[in-house]
Amino acid sequence: MQEMRDQDRLAERFEQDRGRLRGVALRMLGSTAEADDAVQEAWLRLSRTDVSEVGNLSGWLTTVVGRICLDMLRSRTTRREDSLDDAAETGLVPAEGATPDPEQEALLADSVGLALLVVLDTLAPAERLAFVLHDMFAVPFDEVAPVIGKSPDAARQLASRARRRVQGLAPDAAEADQARRREVVEAFLSAAREGRFEALLAVLDPDVVMRSDALAVKMGSAAEAHGSRTVAGYWSGKAAEARAALLDSVVGAVWAPGGKVRVALSFTVVDGRITAIDLTADRAALADLDVEILSA
Repeated sequence: MQEMRDQDRLAERFEQDRGRLRGVALRMLGSTAEADDAVQEAWLRLSRTDVSEVGNLSGWLTTVVGRICLDMLRSRTTRREDSLDDAAETGLVPAEGATPDPEQEALLADSVGLALLVVLDTLAPAERLAFVLHDMFAVPFDEVAPVIGKSPDAARQLASRARRRVQGLAPDAAEADQARRREVVEAFLSAAREGRFEALLAVLDPDVVMRSDALAVKMGSAAEAHGSRTVAGYWSGKAAEARAALLDSVVGAVWAPGGKVRVALSFTVVDGRITAIDLTADRAALADLDVEILSA
């Protein structure tokens, strides 16, 4: 009986991360069906693993999904061709005569877009994973590194190489992605400053999770918070001095009183909503960030 209750709690916890994990898998694999398979495999591995000693379950699940996707990419015998026919086979574009699926249409309007997915498909698996995890989901390089079996510096180089190729091959898609991310981040910051609770709810995913590192907690941040109403309640009336910024070329935000960055806020954005907020105050981690504060 106790085992069943434990499994139920584990399943509930997994559901909090499902949307984010599916977003990672979709961008890695370019296929809704394969993304769902990867997420399901992650659940099976979770259900068979004793995670009582895992301190950051969200990070652990991201690692698992990343490795599953990496294995799936490496096992492909042929790469998809850059054509709409192949896009239809992956489920991203309906086949001719097929009834459009609302979910698929939403995916096409997502922050990546078909053009960028096609570009991502030209990257080597490790490059793709480093770029997706860091640039699209703000996963630190020290967490990306063990997923691809490289050092943090090597992971950074892979992501940088992938970033250059993405920007070179699909500048419009990359710029549009950044613009959409900035709109979401600035909408969040504005609603937080002005204490507009409903506006915060509108930009937060219902299952959003907020995490803070140890130093951010010492500075007064909540260690962890789950759900849009809880997170919105925490931020409502705050962020007065927070500014939108590029963190390693990814749109996020910083709290920088007197021009000195004290806290970095990384956002995971899926389908135009924030699914995760990570607060970093650790001085070494901040020093490792390339920060560019964006003009209002």
